[in-house]
Amino acid sequence: MTDNSTGKLIAGIVLLTSFAGVMFLIFMPLFDGANALNYMDNLYNSISKGSAYYIPKMTHLIEEHPDRTVQLNLKLGDAGLTERARVILESSGAAATAQGDNLQVSGEITSLLEACLRDSELAYRNRGDELTSKYGMAPRSAIHAWWSVLGAAERDLNRQKLFPEAQLVHAVQTKAVECSYNYYGIEPGRISERWGIVLFSLVFYVIYTVWYGYGIMFLFEGLGFRLAH
Repeated sequence: MTDNSTGKLIAGIVLLTSFAGVMFLIFMPLFDGANALNYMDNLYNSISKGSAYYIPKMTHLIEEHPDRTVQLNLKLGDAGLTERARVILESSGAAATAQGDNLQVSGEITSLLEACLRDSELAYRNRGDELTSKYGMAPRSAIHAWWSVLGAAERDLNRQKLFPEAQLVHAVQTKAVECSYNYYGIEPGRISERWGIVLFSLVFYVIYTVWYGYGIMFLFEGLGFRLAH
Protein backbone atom coordinates (compact mmCIF):
# COMPACT_ATOMS: atom_id res chain seq x y z
CA MET A 1 0.00 0.00 0.00
CA THR A 2 1.49 3.37 -1.01
CA ASP A 3 1.65 6.42 1.23
CA ASN A 4 -1.00 8.04 -0.95
CA SER A 5 -3.32 5.08 -0.49
CA THR A 6 -2.69 5.03 3.25
CA GLY A 7 -3.51 8.71 3.48
CA LYS A 8 -6.75 8.24 1.56
CA LEU A 9 -7.69 5.26 3.72
CA ILE A 10 -7.14 7.25 6.90
CA ALA A 11 -9.07 10.21 5.45
CA GLY A 12 -11.94 7.93 4.50
CA ILE A 13 -12.06 6.36 7.98
CA VAL A 14 -11.96 9.78 9.66
CA LEU A 15 -14.69 11.18 7.42
CA LEU A 16 -17.01 8.19 7.88
CA THR A 17 -16.38 7.99 11.62
CA SER A 18 -17.16 11.68 12.08
CA PHE A 19 -20.17 11.28 9.77
CA ALA A 20 -21.48 8.51 12.03
CA GLY A 21 -20.82 10.66 15.11
CA VAL A 22 -22.83 13.55 13.71
CA MET A 23 -25.62 11.14 12.75
CA PHE A 24 -25.70 9.87 16.32
CA LEU A 25 -26.15 13.46 17.53
CA ILE A 26 -28.88 14.04 14.94
CA PHE A 27 -30.96 11.26 16.47
CA MET A 28 -30.45 12.44 20.05
CA PRO A 29 -33.32 14.42 21.70
CA LEU A 30 -31.33 17.65 21.92
CA PHE A 31 -34.06 20.08 20.79
CA ASP A 32 -36.62 20.37 23.60
CA GLY A 33 -36.96 16.60 23.75
CA ALA A 34 -37.02 16.14 19.97
CA ASN A 35 -34.24 15.00 17.70
CA ALA A 36 -32.94 17.13 14.84
CA LEU A 37 -35.05 15.35 12.21
CA ASN A 38 -38.29 15.87 14.13
CA TYR A 39 -37.34 19.45 14.91
CA MET A 40 -36.71 20.26 11.25
CA ASP A 41 -39.84 18.41 10.18
CA ASN A 42 -41.91 20.52 12.58
CA LEU A 43 -40.15 23.67 11.38
CA TYR A 44 -40.87 23.04 7.71
CA ASN A 45 -44.45 22.01 8.50
CA SER A 46 -44.90 25.28 10.36
CA ILE A 47 -43.48 27.32 7.49
CA SER A 48 -45.56 25.50 4.88
CA LYS A 49 -48.70 26.03 6.98
CA GLY A 50 -47.97 29.73 7.11
CA SER A 51 -47.94 29.85 3.31
CA ALA A 52 -51.06 27.68 2.87
CA TYR A 53 -53.68 30.05 4.27
CA TYR A 54 -56.26 30.30 1.49
CA ILE A 55 -59.39 30.86 3.57
CA PRO A 56 -59.64 34.63 2.83
CA LYS A 57 -59.37 33.90 -0.89
CA MET A 58 -62.08 31.24 -0.63
CA THR A 59 -64.28 33.67 1.30
CA HIS A 60 -63.92 36.17 -1.53
CA LEU A 61 -64.86 33.54 -4.12
CA ILE A 62 -67.99 32.61 -2.17
CA GLU A 63 -69.01 36.25 -1.80
CA GLU A 64 -68.73 36.70 -5.57
CA HIS A 65 -70.84 33.62 -6.29
CA PRO A 66 -74.60 34.10 -6.63
CA ASP A 67 -76.53 32.29 -3.93
CA ARG A 68 -78.57 29.30 -4.96
CA THR A 69 -80.70 26.79 -3.12
CA VAL A 70 -79.61 23.25 -3.95
CA GLN A 71 -81.01 19.80 -3.33
CA LEU A 72 -78.23 17.29 -2.75
CA ASN A 73 -78.10 13.55 -2.42
CA LEU A 74 -74.87 12.86 -0.57
CA LYS A 75 -73.62 9.28 -0.75
CA LEU A 76 -71.18 8.99 2.14
CA GLY A 77 -71.05 5.21 2.48
CA ASP A 78 -70.76 5.08 6.28
CA ALA A 79 -73.46 5.44 8.90
CA GLY A 80 -71.21 7.12 11.47
CA LEU A 81 -69.89 9.62 8.94
CA THR A 82 -73.43 10.28 7.71
CA GLU A 83 -74.52 11.16 11.25
CA ARG A 84 -71.58 13.50 11.77
CA ALA A 85 -72.32 15.14 8.43
CA ARG A 86 -75.97 15.60 9.37
CA VAL A 87 -74.97 17.35 12.61
CA ILE A 88 -72.64 19.86 10.95
CA LEU A 89 -75.04 20.55 8.07
CA GLU A 90 -78.00 21.20 10.34
CA SER A 91 -75.82 23.49 12.42
CA SER A 92 -75.05 25.47 9.25
CA GLY A 93 -78.77 26.03 8.59
CA ALA A 94 -79.39 23.32 6.00
CA ALA A 95 -82.12 20.70 6.15
CA ALA A 96 -80.50 17.27 6.30
CA THR A 97 -82.24 13.90 6.45
CA ALA A 98 -80.36 10.62 6.74
CA GLN A 99 -81.55 7.68 4.68
CA GLY A 100 -79.21 4.83 5.50
CA ASP A 101 -75.73 5.87 4.36
CA ASN A 102 -77.16 8.67 2.20
CA LEU A 103 -77.97 12.19 3.22
CA GLN A 104 -80.67 14.31 1.61
CA VAL A 105 -79.71 17.96 1.95
CA SER A 106 -81.49 21.18 1.08
CA GLY A 107 -79.92 24.57 1.58
CA GLU A 108 -78.21 27.61 0.11
CA ILE A 109 -74.85 26.62 -1.29
CA THR A 110 -73.03 29.79 -0.24
CA SER A 111 -74.37 29.56 3.31
CA LEU A 112 -73.13 26.00 3.56
CA LEU A 113 -69.68 26.94 2.29
CA GLU A 114 -69.45 29.96 4.59
CA ALA A 115 -70.21 27.71 7.56
CA CYS A 116 -67.56 25.30 6.33
CA LEU A 117 -64.99 28.08 6.11
CA ARG A 118 -65.77 29.23 9.65
CA ASP A 119 -65.03 25.74 10.94
CA SER A 120 -61.94 25.49 8.75
CA GLU A 121 -60.70 28.75 10.23
CA LEU A 122 -61.13 27.36 13.75
CA ALA A 123 -59.17 24.24 12.83
CA TYR A 124 -56.46 26.24 11.06
CA ARG A 125 -56.05 28.35 14.22
CA ASN A 126 -55.94 25.16 16.34
CA ARG A 127 -59.09 26.19 18.20
CA GLY A 128 -60.33 22.63 18.29
CA ASP A 129 -62.06 23.03 21.64
CA GLU A 130 -64.56 25.35 19.97
CA LEU A 131 -65.35 22.74 17.32
CA THR A 132 -65.79 20.09 20.00
CA SER A 133 -68.08 22.37 22.00
CA LYS A 134 -70.06 23.17 18.87
CA TYR A 135 -70.55 19.66 17.52
CA GLY A 136 -69.70 17.29 20.36
CA MET A 137 -67.03 15.54 18.31
CA ALA A 138 -63.27 15.60 17.92
CA PRO A 139 -62.02 18.58 15.85
CA ARG A 140 -60.56 16.45 13.08
CA SER A 141 -63.73 14.37 12.93
CA ALA A 142 -65.73 17.53 12.28
CA ILE A 143 -63.34 18.74 9.57
CA HIS A 144 -63.23 15.29 7.99
CA ALA A 145 -67.03 15.31 7.91
CA TRP A 146 -66.94 18.63 6.04
CA TRP A 147 -64.36 17.21 3.62
CA SER A 148 -66.56 14.19 2.94
CA VAL A 149 -69.67 16.35 2.54
CA LEU A 150 -67.96 18.60 0.01
CA GLY A 151 -66.59 15.66 -1.97
CA ALA A 152 -70.05 14.05 -2.19
CA ALA A 153 -71.65 17.42 -2.93
CA GLU A 154 -69.23 18.05 -5.82
CA ARG A 155 -70.14 14.71 -7.38
CA ASP A 156 -73.85 15.35 -7.04
CA LEU A 157 -73.60 18.91 -8.37
CA ASN A 158 -71.74 17.63 -11.42
CA ARG A 159 -74.46 15.03 -11.88
CA GLN A 160 -77.02 17.86 -11.87
CA LYS A 161 -74.84 19.82 -14.32
CA LEU A 162 -74.38 22.63 -11.79
CA PHE A 163 -70.76 22.99 -12.77
CA PRO A 164 -69.95 26.46 -11.32
CA GLU A 165 -71.22 25.34 -7.93
CA ALA A 166 -69.27 22.09 -8.19
CA GLN A 167 -66.06 23.98 -8.99
CA LEU A 168 -66.60 26.30 -6.03
CA VAL A 169 -67.18 23.36 -3.70
CA HIS A 170 -64.03 21.67 -4.98
CA ALA A 171 -61.96 24.81 -4.40
CA VAL A 172 -63.16 25.13 -0.80
CA GLN A 173 -62.53 21.44 -0.15
CA THR A 174 -58.95 21.43 -1.45
CA LYS A 175 -57.79 24.93 -0.50
CA ALA A 176 -59.44 25.36 2.91
CA VAL A 177 -60.69 22.10 4.42
CA GLU A 178 -57.73 19.91 3.44
CA CYS A 179 -55.20 22.44 4.68
CA SER A 180 -57.02 22.90 7.99
CA TYR A 181 -57.21 19.14 8.51
CA ASN A 182 -53.63 18.35 7.51
CA TYR A 183 -52.08 21.19 9.52
CA TYR A 184 -54.27 20.90 12.61
CA GLY A 185 -52.13 21.15 15.74
CA ILE A 186 -49.23 22.87 13.96
CA GLU A 187 -48.48 26.51 14.66
CA PRO A 188 -48.10 28.55 11.45
CA GLY A 189 -44.77 30.26 10.87
CA ARG A 190 -43.06 32.49 8.33
CA ILE A 191 -39.81 31.72 6.57
CA SER A 192 -38.81 35.38 7.01
CA GLU A 193 -38.74 34.76 10.77
CA ARG A 194 -36.70 31.55 10.55
CA TRP A 195 -34.55 32.14 7.48
CA GLY A 196 -31.32 31.58 9.43
CA ILE A 197 -32.09 28.02 10.53
CA VAL A 198 -33.63 27.22 7.14
CA LEU A 199 -30.49 28.38 5.32
CA PHE A 200 -28.29 26.47 7.76
CA SER A 201 -30.30 23.26 7.26
CA LEU A 202 -30.04 23.47 3.48
CA VAL A 203 -26.30 24.18 3.51
CA PHE A 204 -25.73 21.46 6.11
CA TYR A 205 -27.67 18.94 4.01
CA VAL A 206 -25.43 19.59 1.00
CA ILE A 207 -22.23 19.47 3.05
CA TYR A 208 -23.31 16.34 4.93
CA THR A 209 -24.11 14.55 1.68
CA VAL A 210 -20.74 15.48 0.14
CA TRP A 211 -19.07 14.53 3.44
CA TYR A 212 -20.40 10.98 3.16
CA GLY A 213 -19.58 10.73 -0.54
CA TYR A 214 -15.95 11.71 -0.06
CA GLY A 215 -15.66 9.38 2.91
CA ILE A 216 -16.77 6.42 0.79
CA MET A 217 -14.55 7.46 -2.12
CA PHE A 218 -11.39 7.86 -0.01
CA LEU A 219 -12.06 4.62 1.85
CA PHE A 220 -12.34 2.52 -1.29
CA GLU A 221 -9.46 4.27 -3.02
CA GLY A 222 -7.34 3.68 0.04
CA LEU A 223 -8.24 -0.01 -0.13
CA GLY A 224 -7.05 -0.11 -3.73
CA PHE A 225 -10.36 0.07 -5.57
CA ARG A 226 -10.47 2.23 -8.69
CA LEU A 227 -13.26 3.33 -10.96
CA ALA A 228 -12.82 2.01 -14.50
CA HIS A 229 -14.56 2.91 -17.75
